[in-house]
Amino acid sequence: MDFLWILIAFGCGFVAKQVKLPPLIGYLAAGFALHSFGITPHENLQTLAHLGITLMLFTIGLKINLHTLLKPQVWAGTGIHMLSWVIVGSILLKGLAWLGLSYLDNLDWQAITLIAFALSFSSTVCVVKLLEDKGEMKSRHGKLAVGILVMQDLVAVVFLVVATGSIPSPYALLLLLLWPARNLIGRLLNQSGHGELLPLIGFFYAMGGYELFTALNLKGDLGALMAGLLLSQHSKSVELAKSLLSFKDIFLIGFFLSIGFTALPTMDMLSPIIVISALLVIKGVLLFHTLGMLRAPGRSMF
Repeated sequence: MDFLWILIAFGCGFVAKQVKLPPLIGYLAAGFALHSFGITPHENLQTLAHLGITLMLFTIGLKINLHTLLKPQVWAGTGIHMLSWVIVGSILLKGLAWLGLSYLDNLDWQAITLIAFALSFSSTVCVVKLLEDKGEMKSRHGKLAVGILVMQDLVAVVFLVVATGSIPSPYALLLLLLWPARNLIGRLLNQSGHGELLPLIGFFYAMGGYELFTALNLKGDLGALMAGLLLSQHSKSVELAKSLLSFKDIFLIGFFLSIGFTALPTMDMLSPIIVISALLVIKGVLLFHTLGMLRAPGRSMF
């Protein structure tokens, strides 16, 4: 059975690549195919997906330049775009409800606004995977995209705290001490050499950051990101990220497979998919004009 999983995932990913599509499209299709065959998700699939996301966020942190996050195109662009999209998206969704779209008809303004807010976020996993596959992570537009994704993640953390009433532990303030202690934290990395200890210590830092933030009632994924950020200026940060690349990519296949296992596409989903796709095009145009207003380079705006 495990061989069948690997065979279908590889086959679908390989076919997608041959027709010039991102392999992740193939992995999603593999999840749908396995689900359609009546195969139930393996108990370790979610563990693989979790490891993949954690390692991905950690490696993003390793590659982030703090100066990028401080650029107006990043923090102001994120805020202006999300706010303007929530307003525009809510009006568009309400307009579709008035036109008789059945699955929106019974929703009040609060629910409509919440849907628009949810659509203001982008998938960090998908965007980063696409940028990596195209070798554009270090490009100007790649750095801008990653910076905006990080800011969106921070907004998501604040929203979850407010929405769920889950107050972080008072000890969370002690996390501020990690920044002046980053050189001390990096000493262990200096002694790791260039062999198998290097990726192993990467796992240690990534999972350690995740567990630390979780223990303080914060989003664990943010902890993995911050752990990478603490080491981003280290002389071995690039080497560490490269050593984790294959592990991350393999584990992320579990994430895309798990999405495919969620549900099979049906004809009933066609209308919402078309509506959301059209809304996302409008959202993209809005982001283009927002970045243009903030004088982002032309290539980065696309």
